Amino acid sequence: MSTIITLTTDYGTRDSFVASMKGIILRTNPQVQILDITHEIAPQDIWEAAFTLKSVYDQFPKGTVHLAVVDPGVGSGRRPIIVVTEGYFFVGPDNGLFSMIYRDAERLRVHHITSGHYFVANPGPTFHGKDIFAPVAAWLTRGIP
Repeated sequence: MSTIITLTTDYGTRDSFVASMKGIILRTNPQVQILDITHEIAPQDIWEAAFTLKSVYDQFPKGTVHLAVVDPGVGSGRRPIIVVTEGYFFVGPDNGLFSMIYRDAERLRVHHITSGHYFVANPGPTFHGKDIFAPVAAWLTRGIP
């Protein structure tokens, strides 16, 4: 299993949101490398994020976990998912963010994340990037599905 997690978000870099996600990741796996793809996706622009991921994901070593959060539906009924392709993992909301990955993959599996054991204790309704997606990505780098 790779110890690389990439981050793609629309959070920007003027506040502590990205740092909070990185802290949760490092608390779960202190050995992981965290690489920023971008945090400057236009707010809530799922298609820009999907295109960005498609353009870069396979430039990383096999086993890389790509954590992407552009989530206009945070707090709604949309599902948190893990997408597994030929050597890469994608963690984020089931909102179309990984649609270009689906089209490119010869084989893929999509898993609905349901086990709260891998989330931050008592996740809030508005920061799933930190409370759900970041810890799940970190657990994946430790080889725990």
